[in-house]
Amino acid sequence: MLSSRHKLSLLDFLLITLLLGAAGFIIFRITLRLDYDWNWSIIPQYLFRYDQEQGRWVTNYLVEGLLTTLRLSLWSSVLAFALGLLMALARTSSSLFLQLISRCYIELMRNLPPLVIIFIFYFFLADQFLPLLGLDALLAKSSPGLQKLVAFCFSPVSSLIPFLSALITLAVFESAYVAEILRSGIESISRHQWEAAHALGLKRWQTLYYIILPQAFRRVLPPLAGQIISLIKDSAIVSVISIQELTYQGTQLMASTYLTIEVWITIACMYLLLTFPCSTAVSWLERRMSRNQG
Repeated sequence: MLSSRHKLSLLDFLLITLLLGAAGFIIFRITLRLDYDWNWSIIPQYLFRYDQEQGRWVTNYLVEGLLTTLRLSLWSSVLAFALGLLMALARTSSSLFLQLISRCYIELMRNLPPLVIIFIFYFFLADQFLPLLGLDALLAKSSPGLQKLVAFCFSPVSSLIPFLSALITLAVFESAYVAEILRSGIESISRHQWEAAHALGLKRWQTLYYIILPQAFRRVLPPLAGQIISLIKDSAIVSVISIQELTYQGTQLMASTYLTIEVWITIACMYLLLTFPCSTAVSWLERRMSRNQG
C-alpha cells in the first residue's frame, strides 16, 4: 500500500516537467534578459564580519535581524498561546459574561487591520503604559550580567520598550486566531465525555486538563502550527515601528547598497530557515502522536 501511495503517475511527471520548465524560464529571464548588475559576493559580509577589537567573527546586520525576529516570534508565540487559551476557555464556558468578553475581543482583533493595531498599541504602550513600569531605568542600574541576559533573551536595554511593545502587539493580534483554533478543538470533543467526567465526580478544570484539552490539542495541531508559522511571517510588520528585525535590516541594507534582489532573496531564504523547521517538527510530532494514539 505504501508503494502504491508514493508511486509517480504520468500526471505527476507532467507537472514536474512543467514546474522545471517554468523555473528554467524564470532563471533565463532573470540572468539574461534582466538588465541588472548582480553582486552576490557582497552579501556574506552583512551576515558575519570579523571584529578586529574582539579578534573573532561576530554577527552583522542580517543575522542580527534574524535573531531579533527569532526572539520576537518565540515570545510572541508563547504569549499568544496563553492569551488564546484563556479566550478559548472563556468562549466555551457557561458564563455569559465571559463569553461576551471573549467574543468581543476575538471579533475586534480579527476585524481590524494588523497595521492599525500595530500603531495603536505601539503609541499607547510605548508612550503611555510601559514607561510607567520603569523597566529601562531599572535595568540600566542593574548588573552587566543581567543586562547581557536581557539582551540575549529579549533586546538591548536601550530598545527594550519598543521591543516589548511589538511583542505584546503581535501576541494580542495573533491570540484571537489561536483562540478560535483552540475553541474549535474543544468543541469538537463529544459531549458524552463531559458527561462521563461529570458522572465520575471530576470538576470542570480536571475534565479540561485530563480529558478534553489533550484530545483538542491533538486535533488542532496542524492549524495551530500554521498560525505560529504565520506569526513568524507577520513579525515583519513591526518593521514599520523601527524594530530592528529581519525585514527592517533588509530595508536599511537595500537603501544603502541598492542590491535589491540579492538582499530580498537572502531575506526570503532566512525566513524559510525559520519556518521550514517548524513545519517539519510539527509533521513529525503529528505522526508520532498518531502512532501513540493507534
